[in-house]
Amino acid sequence: MKEVLSGNEAIARGAWEAGVRYAAAYPGTPSTEILETIGSRYKPDIYSQWSPNEKVALETAVGASMAGVRALAAMKHVGVNVAADPLFTASYTGVRGGLVLVTADDPNLHSSQNEQDNRNYARFAKIPLVEPSDSHEAKEFLKIAFEISEEFDTPVLFRTTTRISHSKSIVELGDRAEKPAPDHLERDVKKFVMLPAYARPKHPRIEERLRKLRAYGATSPLNRIEWGDTSIGIIASGIAYQYAKEAMPNASFLKLGLTYPIPDELVREFASKVDQVVVVEELDPFLEEQVRLLGIEVAHGKDWFPIVGELTPDFVAEKLTGRAAERQPAAQGLPVRPPVLCPGCSHRGVFTVLRKLKVYVSGDIGCYTLGALPPFEALHACLCMGGSITMAHGISKAMGEVTDRKDRTVAVIGDSTFFHS
Repeated sequence: MKEVLSGNEAIARGAWEAGVRYAAAYPGTPSTEILETIGSRYKPDIYSQWSPNEKVALETAVGASMAGVRALAAMKHVGVNVAADPLFTASYTGVRGGLVLVTADDPNLHSSQNEQDNRNYARFAKIPLVEPSDSHEAKEFLKIAFEISEEFDTPVLFRTTTRISHSKSIVELGDRAEKPAPDHLERDVKKFVMLPAYARPKHPRIEERLRKLRAYGATSPLNRIEWGDTSIGIIASGIAYQYAKEAMPNASFLKLGLTYPIPDELVREFASKVDQVVVVEELDPFLEEQVRLLGIEVAHGKDWFPIVGELTPDFVAEKLTGRAAERQPAAQGLPVRPPVLCPGCSHRGVFTVLRKLKVYVSGDIGCYTLGALPPFEALHACLCMGGSITMAHGISKAMGEVTDRKDRTVAVIGDSTFFHS
């Protein structure tokens, strides 16, 4: 049976088909619908819960994995910053049941405070990175990610972007691969207790694991060569692959789904049979750097495709074909509709008073950050989840005793953000 699913819905379906028994997340666009879908469509097969923050979400998933079941944690890209502590050590401990961390990145900051490229976390933590390019791949690649996790004894980072998370495409549905529930808890102190004496031998094993993953990538169904016109060879992954394929359907492609570590020999084979290599990717030169480190010349990469913002089909086509896209001018006289706080929102009254008091307002992550915009203009700083109170504390200590009200500091924070920190 086939169904039209968003990338997030397809990830939820993939978790069910993979036999996942535990899923946890902290909500944040563009990742939120993953756990929403699991909770609404796939219980009781998958126990799912919202966590107070991303660190807790990953830690509970690690615990489920230690017990022997397949577990998934999901969060937006900045959430991985919060979850980084357990993530890096989980790379050392490895897994018992498969463990996948979904990071939903947000190029162009549609609903985020920064534009970080979380592919770098895979390299930093020395764990495999999987990237789908449409909803069907989101489902199928997630199932393979769990297989990789168990075969190579490692957490797997599964990266989407806003366009993959929220766009919809046809997905071929499959059956659930039921995994037996654990009947007892195994004790393995040397594996799961990271005392220095137990952790030290793990690092060489991690390096060996990366070597084996590179070899695996040469034959993995996640990576493939699509031969066409060999005058140009395009290396791409994720949504960038879709844009490049649409622009140059007859070119030769190395489509990567396992993007860290890249399959060295497959890349060399591809590069040796094309006249020039072009790497198409959003944000950081993550793939380009790995290709160049192999001693392979890259004709074009970040000299064509910017390191900031998200790519568009028209922009990619212009760079690859040299032909400017036809664009319709924007209609004139349309009203500007900036985002505003909802009617009846309790923050409206708070910001109205704060504006009248003319105090310095330290804000936090959430829709109430809109208090910085007209008509309130009553929020002056916003850094990260829970940062409002601690920043206000630092400001007040730095300022000392003040007599002018405008130099006094007030922190505003939402309930979820308060418990998050």
